[in-house]
Amino acid sequence: MKVNSMKHTFHISGMSCKGCKSHVEHALSTLPHIQQVNIDLKEETAELTMDEHVSLEVLQHALKGSLYQIHPESHPRVPKKLVPLPSISKGVYYCPMHCEGEKTYTKPRDCPVCGMDLVPLQSNDVDEDNTYQKLLQKFKVAAFFTIPIFLIAMSEMLPKNILFDLMPVNYWNWVQLVLSVPVVFYATWMFFQRAYASIISGHYNMFTLIGIGAGVAWLFSLFGLLFPGVFPDQFRTESGSIHLYFESATVILTLVMLGQLLEARAHRKTNTAIKELLKLAPNRALKLMDDQEIEIGIDEIIVGDLLRVKPGDKIPVDGEIIEGHSLIDESMITGEPIPLEKQMGDRVSAGTINGKHSFVMIARKVGSETLLAQIIELVNNASRSKAPIQKLADKLSGYFVPAVVLISLITAIIWLVFGPEPQPVYALVNAIAVLIIACPCALGLATPMSVMVGVGKGAELGVLVKDAESLEKMNQVDTLIIDKTGTITEGKPSVERVIALDLKEDKLIQRVASVNQQSEHPLAEATVNMAKARGIELLSVEDFESETGKGVRAKIGGVTALIGNEKLMSDNQIGIDEMNPSANHEQSHGKTVSYVAIDGKLAGMVVIADQIKETSRQAIQELKEKGVEVIMMTGDHELTAHAVAKELSLDEVVADCLPADKMNKVDQLKKQGKIVAMAGDGINDAPALALADVGIAMGTGTDVAIESASIALVKGDLRGIVKARNLSEAVMKNVKQNLFFALVYNGLGVPIAAGLMFPFFGILLSPMIAALAMSFSSVSVISNALRLRSKSIG
Repeated sequence: MKVNSMKHTFHISGMSCKGCKSHVEHALSTLPHIQQVNIDLKEETAELTMDEHVSLEVLQHALKGSLYQIHPESHPRVPKKLVPLPSISKGVYYCPMHCEGEKTYTKPRDCPVCGMDLVPLQSNDVDEDNTYQKLLQKFKVAAFFTIPIFLIAMSEMLPKNILFDLMPVNYWNWVQLVLSVPVVFYATWMFFQRAYASIISGHYNMFTLIGIGAGVAWLFSLFGLLFPGVFPDQFRTESGSIHLYFESATVILTLVMLGQLLEARAHRKTNTAIKELLKLAPNRALKLMDDQEIEIGIDEIIVGDLLRVKPGDKIPVDGEIIEGHSLIDESMITGEPIPLEKQMGDRVSAGTINGKHSFVMIARKVGSETLLAQIIELVNNASRSKAPIQKLADKLSGYFVPAVVLISLITAIIWLVFGPEPQPVYALVNAIAVLIIACPCALGLATPMSVMVGVGKGAELGVLVKDAESLEKMNQVDTLIIDKTGTITEGKPSVERVIALDLKEDKLIQRVASVNQQSEHPLAEATVNMAKARGIELLSVEDFESETGKGVRAKIGGVTALIGNEKLMSDNQIGIDEMNPSANHEQSHGKTVSYVAIDGKLAGMVVIADQIKETSRQAIQELKEKGVEVIMMTGDHELTAHAVAKELSLDEVVADCLPADKMNKVDQLKKQGKIVAMAGDGINDAPALALADVGIAMGTGTDVAIESASIALVKGDLRGIVKARNLSEAVMKNVKQNLFFALVYNGLGVPIAAGLMFPFFGILLSPMIAALAMSFSSVSVISNALRLRSKSIG
């Protein structure tokens, strides 16, 4: 006895991606009496075909342990809770030098390794201004007391010193001591704290050298002032007083504070990209309720809300146009300056700007789920990541500081033994100068500053870099594997021709489209669109099954239908010889052929065309000029693949391949010593994307793409790969320039500070000049990194 089937539609909340859809589909389809499950991800509905009623409790139990809730269709929709845009993360701090990797702290403090100020995970103008203002206040105090100390000390060089007419030099020395106390014990005391911490921990850094150098100079001066009789004549001036270095210690510390101040000011500029992205999202939106427009806050929008976007307004959340049309300026997230025409059914993204027409949209993604939020999160994470080349700088710094301390001691010994009178004075001054000028701050800043600026620049261009390692490796890529559909081609295929054998054409289209409505492949979508355009009613199907890289099968109207390529037909012993001539002709012109079989017999074929993007040819040519071998791997027929490859002059083409074949190809190339980049949609290509040296997700940055790939392109265009390559080249060139400047600076500065020029030219490097040079070397590295912001990346 045949049991009549019944259909019920339910609303399911909590689904956000194709993975959610698959999970729910599988959980419900395993229940007894459930014949078929059709999930509509956009509408968040499930149409269940049953041979016997299944209670709501049983259905919910099947989803137990997940975040999904099932309700009758009449049940009010459960609004998706809004997770706001990435906001200012107060209480989370990290070291900009990445000394401890991704380790973070809950309070602002100094890095226990390098001594630098920890910076907020996501900084804003208030955070940065507070840091800058604190440093500025301390610098003002240091400068206020240091300038008179400097003037007093320098006045000794004047032939007629009016200060000494007021009171003797010994009293002025006590004035210098008093004036130096606020500088040492308030304004710049943090430098000594950092130096002490570095010595105790064994993590020597720039503050180790500053603390030792300035500290020795100040303590020597204090001791000389308190116990002048202990010192021999070589330490005395013409007036008989001891050579004091209060001015050297305070000027050095003040200049280092100036360097810290300038660094804080320059560091703010590296976060410009994130700030600008945060500014893209509007604060308010117009919600349509009962034919009225109500202004609401951006954080009040929920999925499913209807929103009015007026001319010139920013689009508040990700969604879909359901009424009207307009030109949308998406340059802020795609890098493309030309506005795009958007009509009913087209998707729009938060932060983009509406043109001259008003339209109504439905909210699909809100808060942290929007593309803009994902971009901001990626930029934040990538700017904090550590490039492999940074390991070189870290290693150099680890050996550098102990080596400098040793050189400083050797310098003192050489001057004590071979130097002119007063030998102890020359020894002390030159040893301190070596410690000061050798500070490796510029070396530590070289890589992270360039990476932060480069990642921000990439975000402006629609190139989302997930980590610094990928940014560095992209510069070394010599082999690129790309897919065809949606990568080289538009990804919007359309049916050009249908050839039916025994069935009428519309009947064949009905069966093909009915089966394909279960599939998410772009080629399948083309047949469904054709059936809808012709007004053909779609039928329900049973036992739908997808065979990756081959096609689909299902039962429809009492028959079994197979739709797919030659492999699917061959696996099921279905002969296709009679259609080969027509198929070969179409495939030789770059078109895709899907064969259709009904109950084990060939029933016809569908010819589908997908236009090559206008930009593909130029992008591939530019990549080849850079020495990158471009390989296309596709599941299409060999004739179709070779036709496209010939038109684009590709280096190699692999047709009829499965996702596993792409992964194996990546593995094979890597074993040959190639640096491989893989570009795909991030779903079927996920294994290959993960295995490649650099995985590149094409398209609009879906969740799966971002998870699978290390670089995501907001716009699914091969030009994005060219931009990523150019960006990598520019950043790595900038890093190497910074490292060169820092190493050459230290390499030349240390021997000069040690007195190498004195025997030949009588030149000595004052510790004060060394401190000034050290501070501005760091600023020069930062300034060089900031040049990337204005660099043209084609």
